[in-house]
Amino acid sequence: MATDLELPDWLGRIGVFDLETTGVDVSADRIVTAHVGVLDAKGREIAARSWMADPGIPIPDGAAAVHGVTTAQAQRDGHPAAEVVSEITAALRALFAQGMPVVAYNASYDFSLLTNECLRHGIAPLETPGPIIDPLVIDKAVDRYRKGKRTLEVVAQHYGVPLDGAHEASADAIAAGRVAQAIARSFELAPSAQDLHTQQISWARTQAESLTEYFIRIGRLDASDALDGTWPVRAYTSV
Repeated sequence: MATDLELPDWLGRIGVFDLETTGVDVSADRIVTAHVGVLDAKGREIAARSWMADPGIPIPDGAAAVHGVTTAQAQRDGHPAAEVVSEITAALRALFAQGMPVVAYNASYDFSLLTNECLRHGIAPLETPGPIIDPLVIDKAVDRYRKGKRTLEVVAQHYGVPLDGAHEASADAIAAGRVAQAIARSFELAPSAQDLHTQQISWARTQAESLTEYFIRIGRLDASDALDGTWPVRAYTSV
């Protein structure tokens, strides 16, 4: 780790964003809960909004076991999916319009799924959203050879960030933001959020290529397959 760092200018105030969903397919799965907030330089949340949606499809038992929201609860307490998707998109658009970077752990998942939800409900998606800070991509780049998993729980523990209530959208969003701040205090990062955003595009592509090679080598992928390293938004669909 670097010492005597010149801290990046984005560190003082960041947006945070997380989705909990019906599954892991960014094209077909739906939003169940979401959180958008703002953290100050000390990682304190100074603005926040959370949502629960009725996704319009059954929530699989496996997904409900992760985030704790059942189909019955979403139908009873959730707001219409189109309304939730519109409000999440508007909240993020407002942060980006202020020039505020938004932290999302594994951002290509959350932003890709949100984009497809927008298209599904006839809502204008975010156009080239950014700047985005993805602690997963950054951690893999700055501490490439560290062994072990890179889940949010594991990485948060590595950087000394408490994570109570993992897989609850607000807890995950806040922890991801604090992890981003911890990484910025531990490693030399680009001084501007936009420069860091641009670097992550290349890092994510390289990381996907490396993981593709590994999966082919151990037989988890066919030689003709490849993981999608597009970041922060994968290709749109029309579902």
